[in-house]
Amino acid sequence: MTAPRIGVSVVTMGDRPRQVEALLASVAMQDVRPARVVVVGNGTRLPDYSVFPGLGDLAGGVTTIELDENLGCPGGRNEALAALAALDDVDVVIELDDDGLLVDASVFRTVQELYAADPRLGIVGFRIADERGETQRRHVPRLRAGDPMRRGPVTAFLGGGHALSMRMLAETGPWPAEFFFTHEETDLSWRALDAGWTILYEPALLLQHPKTSPARHAVYYRMTARNRVWLARRNLPLPLVPAYLGVWILLTVARTRSAPGLRAWASGFAEGVRTPCGVRAPMRWRTVWRMTRLGRPPLV
Repeated sequence: MTAPRIGVSVVTMGDRPRQVEALLASVAMQDVRPARVVVVGNGTRLPDYSVFPGLGDLAGGVTTIELDENLGCPGGRNEALAALAALDDVDVVIELDDDGLLVDASVFRTVQELYAADPRLGIVGFRIADERGETQRRHVPRLRAGDPMRRGPVTAFLGGGHALSMRMLAETGPWPAEFFFTHEETDLSWRALDAGWTILYEPALLLQHPKTSPARHAVYYRMTARNRVWLARRNLPLPLVPAYLGVWILLTVARTRSAPGLRAWASGFAEGVRTPCGVRAPMRWRTVWRMTRLGRPPLV
């Protein structure tokens, strides 16, 4: 298969200009040139990246999109995907967090080789590690997360660094923009698996990223709960909806040590029950079985 053309998408709220410049410099050092680089300003103005050192020779330079309002991470990424689809010269898009960094120069070449070897490869998840090389347990996309260097097919991926097949996206649809923050990766993963695409965790693809906690965001507890309910209502066969949510109620109560956090979570759960969740398209039972064989049934 011909080596796929690589596009790059970065979404930023404008509060990390130095990190974005460092990230773009790490993109410019790759030994495979991207066909396109798109930077989305999520409710913010952007510097002129069109002549960024090492990337100014791309078609049109670095493409910038400035949004009038913050659409959240999935909404911002959808704007970049729409722009890349309209240009029609990218086969695989690599999406990177604006405070991430590509350490190795061979990342794009490895991504090209993986997609060239497997026409049904839909998503490739990168390994996320901090400056000391440590990968947090929550960043390993499987239940048995003891070894972050174990590659293989999985049922989920990390949003910080990953690659998506444009052909897959044309079939499954883009990110769930209404989620705004949290669980959008799971929603896209489940739709990809149900459409017969493969998700690969490839730890050789490293994105260096500062060590953080998702709870640093003020809306974390509410949106985690709301989107968890939406995720189940949108994607699961009806008998699995209460089972999935029941498991996560128990896990949340057991893990959360913050009373205000639990109250916010309960409020978000109620919001997820009473508000529209988008189009319901429950996965097939054979997808449930496929996920179970991969080690993570859609219950946890």
